[in-house]
Amino acid sequence: MIDQYILGAVLVSTVVTWVPRVLPYGLVRLAELPDKVVKFLGFLPLTIIFALILSSVFPGQIGGWPQVQWIELTAVVPTFLVLGKTRNVMLAVLAGVLCVAFLRYLF
Repeated sequence: MIDQYILGAVLVSTVVTWVPRVLPYGLVRLAELPDKVVKFLGFLPLTIIFALILSSVFPGQIGGWPQVQWIELTAVVPTFLVLGKTRNVMLAVLAGVLCVAFLRYLF
């Protein structure tokens, strides 16, 4: 049986995590944003995926130079091709994960 305290903690954590992610989406749907803001927000998916990819391709060590992860670097090409063609971040992430999984299977 699940402890009531743990269940309560999971439910509160769910709400605390969910509200800051969903509330802005709902508020933006109700308001009209200026064209400059819409243009700026259009660059966010590309920026976010670039930051995620960069941190996994060149992981840093304290006191040392970043190391190149060659499998991840190779998977960047199809990931960005999918992102550039579809503009769908989820599809690009899926393509990247599948490429890394396939390359790790081979090597």
